[in-house]
Amino acid sequence: MPSQFDLVQCMKQPGTSIGRLCSKCDGKCPTCESMVHPYRLVHVCDDCSYGSSANKCILCGSSGGKNGENLSDAYYCYECCLLEKDRTGCPKILNVGSSRTDMYFQRRRGKN
Repeated sequence: MPSQFDLVQCMKQPGTSIGRLCSKCDGKCPTCESMVHPYRLVHVCDDCSYGSSANKCILCGSSGGKNGENLSDAYYCYECCLLEKDRTGCPKILNVGSSRTDMYFQRRRGKN
């Protein structure tokens, strides 16, 4: 699971579309966020692969530049595949916006 507890994953039935990661999140497993032993390609649901979230990172939600040029394919790590965490559903993080807003106000409060 992601390290921040307020983040919610989509968890719908994955489709045929491949999950993508930005350069900042590249190499991270979407379930445990480890950066070792990439093993199985991540598939996302149809709702997360079309529309406004089509060319965005599945972890942080940032776009990879113009038309998703700087995005790379996401992989589950070997350990998550052994524990069958790759079969739980779509790993796309849904509420990144509220987390970013909270982080902004926490940083602002810390500067004063």
